[in-house]
Formats: sequence, C-alpha cells, structure tokens
Amino acid sequence: MVTRPRGQAAAIAGLIEAAGGEALRYPSIEIAPPRDTAALLRVIDDLARFDMAIFISPTAVQEAMKHVRSRIRWPANLRPVAVGPGTRRELELQGFSAVLSPASGADSEALLAVPELGELADRRIVIFRGDGGRQLLGESLSSRGAHVTYAQCYRREKPGIDFTPLAEEWERSGVDAVTVFSAAALANLFSMLPAPWRTRLVSTPLFVSHRRIGEEAKRLGARTVRSAGPGDEEMLAALVAYFRDAK
Repeated sequence: MVTRPRGQAAAIAGLIEAAGGEALRYPSIEIAPPRDTAALLRVIDDLARFDMAIFISPTAVQEAMKHVRSRIRWPANLRPVAVGPGTRRELELQGFSAVLSPASGADSEALLAVPELGELADRRIVIFRGDGGRQLLGESLSSRGAHVTYAQCYRREKPGIDFTPLAEEWERSGVDAVTVFSAAALANLFSMLPAPWRTRLVSTPLFVSHRRIGEEAKRLGARTVRSAGPGDEEMLAALVAYFRDAK
C-alpha cells in the first residue's frame, strides 16, 4: 500500500511494480496551497536579501519553485540547502548545483551538524516548509546568530476519499505491507480506515521513512515497523529485504 500524495506516488509505485509487487495507491495525505499565498510571495520577491534558503522536503522544493520561477530569477548569492538526499535530488532536478546538505541523515538534527551551519552571526536564512512541523531547526539556527524567516509554501490535508474499497480489498486479498513517508500521513491513515480494519493495519508490516514516524506507529499499536529511509529507492530496498528474508 502506497500512502504518498497522488502527485508523488508514481515513483515508489513504479519501483514496487518493477520489482514484482502490486502497488495499492491510497493517498492518506494531500498537498494543498498555503493559506496565505501573499505572505509567501512577499518572501520570494525579497529573496535577494537572504544568504541561504533551506528546503525541508522535496514537496517544499516543488511548491516553492512554482512561485519563484513565475516571479523572479534565483539570486546568484543565495545558496540552496537541503535537509536530506531526496530534497537535494529535487533541487538538482530543478537545475541547482552546489546544494548544501548533510553527508548522512535526512532531518533537522543531521542538517544542524553540517559545519557550514555552525557559526551564523547575522546570516539571513529563509526556510521553505509546509504548515506546522518541528521548530528545532529554526530555533537552533537563531541561537547560532541567524535571522530566520519561515516561508510556508504548502499545507497538508486529509484527502476526501473513501477508504472502504481498500478495506474490502484487505478482506478479499490481504495487504502485505504499508508504506508511510510522514507523521501526518500516518495519523490520517489511522483515522480514515474504518474502525474494524485498524486492527488489520497494526498487524500489517509498516515501512516508514524516519524513525520518529516509526515511534509514533508503535505508540498507535503497530507490531512490525521497519525504518527504511527518506527516499523511494531506500523504501523499495527495505521492502525487498524484508520479503526476501521472510521466504
């Protein structure tokens, strides 16, 4: 089962199918425009005053760059920064080079360990992100002397779809694994499934992109949780390894 948003599910679904599996596409999260687009555009129009632009996710890159490209040329002095390899790859697909990102890991802690972010006195940093989320990155950068501005470029919503067909398919054919790439997608999944099938969900191997999501899954009762990594290829590798060992 693939829970990625509709526009992002094709890559991981294609990898699963190429490896011989069947990808059931049931998005448990939807990407929507920010509530205050005008605020985002004001930041974009003023990008030349920043020293670094941090992107929290591939989605942040995609959604922010839609607006950037329609309004301005990316400032030559503004260095793009990625929280992890998936975000870096998306920036590179958008034409960026010399992207600053962690050598390993894909979260705020990994990015904060990058030497270039150690001393930031009077540096101006914009963080492109979705609505909400953790405050650790911005607060830590501020404590190091940076002037931090948030640019909300998308928000996450619960899709208005009926999960009953999935429950019926679960009853008929079974679901061997569920993939989840965000805590919001996990929470939505638990709330969207009809109550009787939530017991099936916690009994099904759950593959997550980060250990924090796995910890939340265990709190919700999931019995088998595997932390794969942030990328589609890493998720596929975790699935293949699990089912190979299960033979």
